[in-house]
Amino acid sequence: MFTLYTPQTANKALPEVKRMFANIVAQKNRVVALNEELQITIESGGQFERFFKKKQELNTAVSNLYKAIEQLEGMGVMIKDVDQGLLDFPSKRFDEEVWLCWKAGEDEIKFWHAKDEGFMGRKPLESTGVIEP
Repeated sequence: MFTLYTPQTANKALPEVKRMFANIVAQKNRVVALNEELQITIESGGQFERFFKKKQELNTAVSNLYKAIEQLEGMGVMIKDVDQGLLDFPSKRFDEEVWLCWKAGEDEIKFWHAKDEGFMGRKPLESTGVIEP
C-alpha cells in the first residue's frame, strides 16, 4: 500500500512502526546468531544432521526477517538502515516529494529531507513550514 504521510499521520503511526521495527531488529539479530552457529558447526566438522538442522533454522529465520520487513514496508514506511535505525515516511512539501525521517530513539517525527538527500540532509520540520498531504 502506498501512503503519503503528514507529520501528524506519521507520528500517529509511530508506536506501531516502532513495535514492528523492534521485531525486525530482533529477527535480524537472530539471523546473525544462527549464521554464526552454522559457521561454527561447519568449522568444527559437525555431522550432516546437525548442519542441516541449523541450516533449516537459519532459512526460517531469514524468511521471518523478510516477512517482518515486508509488513513494515507494506505500511508505506521505507527502511533505510536497520543497524542505524533509520526509517523514512513518504510525504509532500508543497509540490515536492520528500521523506519524513525518523531515527530509532527519537520520540516523534521531527525532520525531513529531499528525495535525493539522506540522513545528513535532515532539516527540522519547524523551520520549513507546513508539510502538506
